[in-house]
Amino acid sequence: MELIEYPDREALAMDLADVIASELAGVLRHEERATLVVPGGTTPGPIFDALCAARLDWDRVDIALSDERWVPEDHPRSNTALIKQRLMVERAAAATFLPFYAGGDDPDAVMADVAERLTPHLPISVALLGMGDDMHTASLFPRGENLRLALDPHAPVLLSMRVDSQPEARVTFSAPVLRGAISLHIVIMGSDKRAALERAKGLRPEEAPVAALLGNAVVHWAP
Repeated sequence: MELIEYPDREALAMDLADVIASELAGVLRHEERATLVVPGGTTPGPIFDALCAARLDWDRVDIALSDERWVPEDHPRSNTALIKQRLMVERAAAATFLPFYAGGDDPDAVMADVAERLTPHLPISVALLGMGDDMHTASLFPRGENLRLALDPHAPVLLSMRVDSQPEARVTFSAPVLRGAISLHIVIMGSDKRAALERAKGLRPEEAPVAALLGNAVVHWAP
């Protein structure tokens, strides 16, 4: 694991957006398309604000979430809506979005079809992830019902994840898919997240799922 510390959150957002844009441009010099995977939530918002204006062949970039709540795009808890409003604007409006949600109440009923649609866009070119205070990343939650399968080296591309602390089912890329990104970044903010990161380094992935990815990741931290 590589850890980069920043003096403040603004510096982190600007620098990391530049890094991601550069990495995507590097992939596009050799490949027809690049896949960018990003998290939901509020933490990456300032990164998106800077990244969306990058001079890049966005029409050759496919964007997917690392995980998503199994709700329609117009649902107030949809991360898809956030990505389209915050990242896929300005120059990045030319990118193509790869949705997870495919309708219905049960994600497992359509999981194979969604995975089949996403698999041609793998491996991930650049992945940006967050981490919760409980050391989850994407929807790899401690005590998540499919966590053991999601951590398995032979895990499927996508899995549903249900956890008592979350009101709806979620869908997430598995650990090996995330770990297989050409470039993998994890962004954390504040002293509590930094302390959680330090704890995760000494725990098994079943206890701290982010630990399954740290060996391949660059972690970006600001106070």
